[in-house]
Amino acid sequence: MNNNLEIDSIKLEDKAMKLFFENTSECLVLVDKDGIIVKINNNYADFLGVKREEVIGKPVEEVIENTRLHIVVKTGATEIDQLQRIKGQDAVTSRIPIIENGKVIGAIGKVMFKNLEELNILYKKLEEANTELVNYKERLKKVQGNYFALDNIIGNNYKILELKETIRRVANSDSTVLITGESGTGKEVFANAIHEVSNRRDKNFVKINCAAIPENILESELFGYEEGAFTGAKKGGKLGKFEIAHEGTLFLDEIGDMSLDMQSKMLRVIQDKVVERVGGNIPKKVNVRIIAATNQNLLEKIKKGEFREDLYYRLNVLSIELPPLRERLDDIQLLCDFFISKYNNKFGIYIEKIEEDAMDYLLNYSWPGNIRELENVIERAYNFVEGTTIKVKQLPEKIIKGKGAFFIGDLKNNLNSLEKQLILDTLKVCGGNKSKTARMLKINRASLYQKMKKYGIGI
Repeated sequence: MNNNLEIDSIKLEDKAMKLFFENTSECLVLVDKDGIIVKINNNYADFLGVKREEVIGKPVEEVIENTRLHIVVKTGATEIDQLQRIKGQDAVTSRIPIIENGKVIGAIGKVMFKNLEELNILYKKLEEANTELVNYKERLKKVQGNYFALDNIIGNNYKILELKETIRRVANSDSTVLITGESGTGKEVFANAIHEVSNRRDKNFVKINCAAIPENILESELFGYEEGAFTGAKKGGKLGKFEIAHEGTLFLDEIGDMSLDMQSKMLRVIQDKVVERVGGNIPKKVNVRIIAATNQNLLEKIKKGEFREDLYYRLNVLSIELPPLRERLDDIQLLCDFFISKYNNKFGIYIEKIEEDAMDYLLNYSWPGNIRELENVIERAYNFVEGTTIKVKQLPEKIIKGKGAFFIGDLKNNLNSLEKQLILDTLKVCGGNKSKTARMLKINRASLYQKMKKYGIGI
């Protein structure tokens, strides 16, 4: 019974191998230990322009030009994805030795691509598939709820509510948007929200950080490149971010760090809505909504000759200025609740709340790193927390010290000292801008000047 099963198994394997050998789309040839052709499939015979029965039994090097199969049976070394010139074309081939009991008893050769054009076609299909994959990932994020939707912008501060309303009004416009604000205020979150609310939501949202990519690479990343454009360029070239974002949204983060040369090229693309790949000369129309962001003062950079004024006005058609966290301290509790929920899931532990004393410290800190810094503080606390409550001892020392001095004694003098220090700190945060300082203190400019004069603060 076992012998019969073994025989049937051998017959089945033999039949399966014959079917594969003849029905695969690849060109296959089998040689023995001496490099003599034992078998060749129709695909390979047709490609070579020979009859199968006439080449079987011949040395492989006499039938296939530039072959190395007769060498592989001697060395026993596998050769994968090698270029081989056959019938005037560069084919992609592999050669695999067949080893039994430590000895080479033959080898199989296969041609995956009969010419490089076939490979280029496959590469382009893969590029298209990759673009589709990016699109599907974006849609999947929406389905799973892991998406920067407008409702996921955390905050009830009046400035945040006004910004949400602004986004609803301008989302379906094709005009460019410039988002400004300090580092860590959530510029990418707002850019994603604009895209999600817009009629481009089903297309790609593509992000590129202009500060993180070297200048000599940034151009090819934005506009793409043709095959052979430079040393190391991929076969078939590469799509640029503009082409990938076609009919969608392109988010240019840290636009203030872009070189003047790149600014000129960017201005031309925004004006003409046409891109040319590096190393190419065929203009391609693109329909892209551009959102740019920066934490720098572009008007100051224009004065210094570091940013093009014409590009600034092209980008700043619609402007959104994000407030720093110190101007929306009433959102601290909401943001903390959001991050606690996030890190409860991430760490698999349950934190219920932040104790009142610890929250007092958070509310009295200036948050130079904004929301990003707050999230960092909450995540850090998870590594030290005991129980279900984040306490003062789990906060960084800089936050505890940042609360300010402890005052006792004369109420009037202490209140005056506090008021003076508050004005000084606010002036510092606002870079000496009196109008902005008055707005943050919620007093008029005249009152601010009177108090500055009272406390001997230079005007």
